[in-house]
Amino acid sequence: MRPRWNRWRHVHNTIVPPVAMSLDEVRERAGRYRLENAYVGDVLVGCSTVRPPEGGQAVATVIARVLPAYRGRGHGAALYDHALAHARVLGARVVETCVLAVNEDGLRFARARGFVEVERYVLDGGTAEWVDLRLLPRDDQGAEHDSSAILREPYVGCVTFELNEGK
Repeated sequence: MRPRWNRWRHVHNTIVPPVAMSLDEVRERAGRYRLENAYVGDVLVGCSTVRPPEGGQAVATVIARVLPAYRGRGHGAALYDHALAHARVLGARVVETCVLAVNEDGLRFARARGFVEVERYVLDGGTAEWVDLRLLPRDDQGAEHDSSAILREPYVGCVTFELNEGK
C-alpha cells in the first residue's frame, strides 16, 4: 500500500470513525475517486475526496476533511476550493457533500459555502447520522446561483496537495 494512502486513511478515519476504512477499502476507492492529501510544509493537515459526476444532472461529490488541530486557519477552504475546481473540470453541474451529523465544524463549513441540507440518514447497520448537502446547480455560464451568499474567508498560507493516480 502506498504511504500516501496510509496518510489519507489516517485523516479519513480520524474525521469519520463510524466508517473507518481498511487499506484495501482505500485502495478500491482510489481507483474510482480522486483522493488527495493536504499539507502545510511537511505537516499533514487534511484530505479530500472527489467523486466524479454521475447521472443526467452531472452530480459530483466533494468532501474536504481537516484534522481538528488545523481547523480555522483557512486550510479547509484551500482544500475545498482545490477539490471543487477538479469536480468542475470533470463536468460537475451539481455538487454535493456529506458530513457526519455530529461534526458541527463540518456542517458550519459546508453551509458557509452555500451548501443546503437535503437529507439526513443512518447507513444500513450503522448508528451514526449523516447529512447530505447540496450546492445550487450551476447555470449555463458556469456560475452558481446566488453566489453572493457564499462566504469565503481569506486564505493566508500554503497548502500543497499529494494526488493519487486514480480518477
